[in-house]
Amino acid sequence: MREIVFDTETTGFDPASGDRIVEIGALELINHVPTGEKYHQYINPQRDMPQSAFDVHGLSEEFLSDKPLFTDIADAFLEFAGDAPLIAHNASFDMKFMNAELIGSGREPFALGRAIDTLLIARKKYPGAPASLDALCKRFGVDYSARFLHC
Repeated sequence: MREIVFDTETTGFDPASGDRIVEIGALELINHVPTGEKYHQYINPQRDMPQSAFDVHGLSEEFLSDKPLFTDIADAFLEFAGDAPLIAHNASFDMKFMNAELIGSGREPFALGRAIDTLLIARKKYPGAPASLDALCKRFGVDYSARFLHC
């Protein structure tokens, strides 16, 4: 079974108010095992970078200014994803942004039922316990000491 684990970084919380994706990272799993196939892309959001978003991911307007637009990379990401289930931590957030970008670039949005949300899984499995990625790394003994900001 093929699955795609992915994450986005954005300029804020709401694509309806003009926030955009600035980074997509994804990797392929076959039978829940990483294959080594990856997709990564920085994206020019064609807008300012609020300080609050910069504080989360560290991606500046200047750094992103020469990166491609979403419409220019959409087909490459869609090809990478194929028809595989899409796994994300807080998938509703990532899917909301991904679908807004896909629609804005004249493409069909992903079906919401295609997403598997690891945040919801963690909350169900460990009710009342912290379910952030950092908390889950601690719970399962995953070394995240090399992690920089939210990236």
